[in-house]
Amino acid sequence: MIYDIAIIGAGASGLMSASQLPTKSIAIIDSNSKIGLKILASGGGKCNVTNKNVTSDNYLGDKNFVQKTLDGFTSNQLLEFLDKFQLKLEERKYGQYFCKKSAKDVVSIFEKLTSHCHFFMNSKVSKVSKVEFKNHFTIKTQNKTIEAKKLIVASGGISYTSIGASPIGYEIAKSFGHSVVTPAPALVGLTVQKDQFWMKNLSGISFNVKLSIENKTLESDLLFTHKGISGPVVMSGSLYWKKGKMALDFLPSSDLSKLLDKKSKKQISSQLPLPKRFVLEFLQSIHVEDKQINKLKLDELEKLQVLKNYEFAPAGNFGFSKAEVTKGGVCTDEIDNLTFESKLQKNLFFIGEVLDVTGELGGYNFQWAFASAVALTKGIK
Repeated sequence: MIYDIAIIGAGASGLMSASQLPTKSIAIIDSNSKIGLKILASGGGKCNVTNKNVTSDNYLGDKNFVQKTLDGFTSNQLLEFLDKFQLKLEERKYGQYFCKKSAKDVVSIFEKLTSHCHFFMNSKVSKVSKVEFKNHFTIKTQNKTIEAKKLIVASGGISYTSIGASPIGYEIAKSFGHSVVTPAPALVGLTVQKDQFWMKNLSGISFNVKLSIENKTLESDLLFTHKGISGPVVMSGSLYWKKGKMALDFLPSSDLSKLLDKKSKKQISSQLPLPKRFVLEFLQSIHVEDKQINKLKLDELEKLQVLKNYEFAPAGNFGFSKAEVTKGGVCTDEIDNLTFESKLQKNLFFIGEVLDVTGELGGYNFQWAFASAVALTKGIK
């Protein structure tokens, strides 16, 4: 049998594209035993499906390419789509939408919408080729060979190896002449250098900060870990960090000059609206004694100004095994902005995380997965 469409990847983008093509014969190929495993694992099992405020500014990638896709299927349209199936969502901090009960509710929707598809699970793709004289693709797995007129690569990145992530999407792209921006871990914690080892003593402490990196400013929670720093603000910051410095404002909502009023007889650690454990470690790192504010010397007051602009260069990141997503991927210059079809090979499509488009933490990557899938299917129908 030659299918109308073969989809490599039974994740968010693959399932959404299949759900929008009910009249096509579709083969969905995935190395896992169950569909939607990344959906199930995300958001602490509650799947952060999208965000109230989504623009291309929330993504690393070609801004025009990204915005055009987001305009074609907005977060409101996704919410309306999910509402048709009575999916209960809850809005949390920073405009994030999560499943009220379980991510399983999202997967069950797609199970119903893809009942017309033939699933090939536990099937690891080893090679894809195009049979020119027959005008279709041949997808080889360890179990069998599948043939299809069109091929959609929705295989994601190489983070989450525990649920079957692999570089197959990049390998397929390269085999058809595509350029691939070197994949790297993203939405991941950062390790610190020796001068910041004091941060490791604060494992478990979390509070709101502002992070400045690569002409980008982010504000959210910072979490100290035994490896370094993490939390939403750092994970989103890791998307933009290459090498070099970033800066933290530990008091984004406070006027430090008012807090450090020279008339105050309060101890520094009791005056600053920060966890005491953090303040004591921080003071030790800049060689300032925890004393009454009115007894601070001029040079000590100057040292404390760094609370508003703590510059440092991370040592690295926690790696692919801890990364939520992969940045880099198939170069979007070689992908049609309307249909997501390869400009180099007819009837070959790339969607979702496998492309060189990556969102910040907060539902942006699922929105991209769904929006790119919808854009593709509009051209295939």
